[in-house]
Amino acid sequence: MQIDDKLLNKVSEQAKENPRLRMNYNLHESLDDKVQRMFNAMEPGTIIPIQRHRDTAETMIVVRG
Repeated sequence: MQIDDKLLNKVSEQAKENPRLRMNYNLHESLDDKVQRMFNAMEPGTIIPIQRHRDTAETMIVVRG
């Protein structure tokens, strides 16, 4: 898989069309994978609710924006 502007633009466009103003693109193959990697495109105005993971960690890295 190549992660490039084409992929990031595609996910961003989907986020703009989504009522929640966000969209994710899964890089993992299954929800059963031990590590779930994804891109989250978040457009201005989206609301991210507080969430907690008791037995797992979550890391976010800003790629652009």
